[in-house]
Amino acid sequence: MSTHDLADRFVTAPTDLESRCDRLRSLHVPGTPLVLPNAWDVASARAVVAASFPVVATTSMGVAASLGYEDHERAPSEEMLSAAARIAGAVEVPVTVDAEAGYGMEPADLVAALKSLGAAGCNLEDTNHATDELRDPVEHAAWLRAVREVASDRSYALVINARIDVFVAALASGSDASQAELVGEALRRAHAYTEAGADCVFPIGLWERDALAAFVSQAPGPVNVLRIPPAPPHAELTELGVARVSYGGLLHHDAIEQFSRLLESVPAAPADQ
Repeated sequence: MSTHDLADRFVTAPTDLESRCDRLRSLHVPGTPLVLPNAWDVASARAVVAASFPVVATTSMGVAASLGYEDHERAPSEEMLSAAARIAGAVEVPVTVDAEAGYGMEPADLVAALKSLGAAGCNLEDTNHATDELRDPVEHAAWLRAVREVASDRSYALVINARIDVFVAALASGSDASQAELVGEALRRAHAYTEAGADCVFPIGLWERDALAAFVSQAPGPVNVLRIPPAPPHAELTELGVARVSYGGLLHHDAIEQFSRLLESVPAAPADQ
């Protein structure tokens, strides 16, 4: 499906989208974090809204899994964006879309797709999934700047959450560097991305309290933290000045595990039927 086809199918009124962008941006308050239990389809998004959360965030891991694919841009971008569009069209709150690394799209095409589906915000990460390597921060900042400029030219106040993959890359590579040792590089990227127009930075996989405290205290803007089990509890994240707390694919994982447990209580048909 082309960007134009997507635009024809999913159009959000400009004034409504503008208000959703403004609402999402206003909720990034250090010390009073926006909590995002990430959704993966319309049903889970509606459940998030019913539980009184003010914003729906998608999880690329959960959306890809629900479509039958692996995460990290293994799913076709058209299917991922169409799923996001269905979610955005089904709820009355701002939706921020996990757009992974942008699916190799040019900034103009990516912005057009996000605006047409009604996304108030997006996550954009600095991993090149074709090579499984971190992008050069200068080049990635230039790309983010182009995304911001295109959005501004189209009067689209897209809220950009710039994901910083330094910590997950180190973990994946088996590096013995401590999280404290990686904070400097993460901050270098945070400053570059914020200067390029990002509204929030997301050092995914940073969970050691002292390292996290150092990052938050020196970050150039609001900070998003992934609330996975090793991370500090919510009260400590609030105390540290975190502005956004998300759950990524954790709830999707837990929901599927719960479904598997429920299936154990369902009587199986005899093998000969």
